[in-house]
Amino acid sequence: MKIYTKSGDKGTTSLIYGSRVAKDDAKVEAYGTCDETNSAIGLALSLLQNEFFAGKEKVSNVYHKIQTQLFHVGAELATPEGKEVKWTLKQSDIEEMEKQIDDWDSSLPSLTNFILPGGHPAGAAFHVARTVARRAERAAVSLGESVNPLVLAYLNRLSDLLFVTARYLNAKLGAEEKTLHQE
Repeated sequence: MKIYTKSGDKGTTSLIYGSRVAKDDAKVEAYGTCDETNSAIGLALSLLQNEFFAGKEKVSNVYHKIQTQLFHVGAELATPEGKEVKWTLKQSDIEEMEKQIDDWDSSLPSLTNFILPGGHPAGAAFHVARTVARRAERAAVSLGESVNPLVLAYLNRLSDLLFVTARYLNAKLGAEEKTLHQE
């Protein structure tokens, strides 16, 4: 099977069930930004490849599941209104993220100032993934009331988890968190 179809050469693409829309359609922007989030997470995880710390396997397992779920989010956003969504999120997916946020956050110093994105390359990359997830959330919100509220909650919570993951990894890997410059 060839990777290219040439069907998008004139600026359109297919949604799930085959309806064609412009590549700058709001739905394409929303699910495309979820794909960007997924890729940013993959990059961030790759920066941990040669790192060793207690909890690394847990980070890998949590994000393997999240990367799979992001495909489900994208599928929801790429499904035309009124059509059946083949993969769906559950409230328990969001609750699972909340538990992980609370677990990792409880091991970190409390925030008393804004922190600057950075630290270890993996921590910095998770900060980038967080900002892309926020953009995905904004793109999903722009679709209006037709969006499954669980998709919006999931993307909102994901950005929180990505933030805490960046801080958790910076702490585990001995990278300093810098706060805003005080004059």
